[in-house]
Parts: sequence; C-alpha cells; structure tokens
Amino acid sequence: MLDRPTVGVGALVAAATQKLVQQVAVNDAHDDEPQPLFDHVVRRLAPLGLAYVHVIEGQTGGPRDHQQGPQPFDYAALRRAYRDAGGTGAWMVNNGYDRALAEHALANGADLVAFGRPFIANPDLTRRLREGLPLNPLDRATLYGGGAAGYTDYPFAA
Repeated sequence: MLDRPTVGVGALVAAATQKLVQQVAVNDAHDDEPQPLFDHVVRRLAPLGLAYVHVIEGQTGGPRDHQQGPQPFDYAALRRAYRDAGGTGAWMVNNGYDRALAEHALANGADLVAFGRPFIANPDLTRRLREGLPLNPLDRATLYGGGAAGYTDYPFAA
C-alpha cells in the first residue's frame, strides 16, 4: 500500500515549484477502503509547504459521505493526519455546503469552504451567505451545454 501513492506524490513534488494551468483529472479510479491511502498521501504532502489542501468530501454531486465497508470515510482523521505530519497549508473542504454546514465545518477545523455550484446560480453568493438571503436553485439543464442560458443570467438578490 505504501508504494501506491508514489506516482501521485512524486507529481505533486515536481509540480510544487511550477504553475499548473491545465485541468487534471483521474477517471475510473476506485478504492473500497481509501482511508489508509489518503492518510498516507496527506502525510507525504505535509512537508511540501503547500498553500492549501482542497478536499472534496464524498462524491461530487452525490453523497457527502464515502462508505468504506461499514465505516464512512473520516475526513477529520484525514485533516489530523496532515496536521500531525506537520502540514501547515489551509484545509479547504468542498461538496454540497450551505451556510450552516460551512459554519459547522469552520468551527470544527476547516480553514476554508469552497462553493462551486452555488456560485454558478448565485452571482452574489457571498452577500447571500453573509445576510442569510435565500439561494437561487441551480438549473442543471443549463450546465455543460452550448447555449447562452445559465452561468451568467442568474438574478442577483434584491
């Protein structure tokens, strides 16, 4: 198990001094019990002096908890593994956050919360969160399409 992350960590070490501009994706990667692997990876990342570690909790657009056998993935343990190994970069969490969940995450060790889809539907998301205003619903039918609808035509709060 300890050799599995070598390529990924090696790439991060090499990239740590470079500006990355391309989108990077890993398709069809699956692990029934990813906790030991990811704990090992963040311990290897800790000494690199990263500005932040961005963790997508669960499956994007799906369940926030990744089940690994009878236990869900323990994101707090992942953060502890990073910090215990000397990681000082900001810990950023993402996936399905609303204001209440974001406040809970920040109160329990996250440094940053990333909002993706809510920003698409709410061009003034920071104001809406700050003032407790309702959010526009996201129209998924306009995502990844070629038309003009979506992305730039959602209304601002009054």
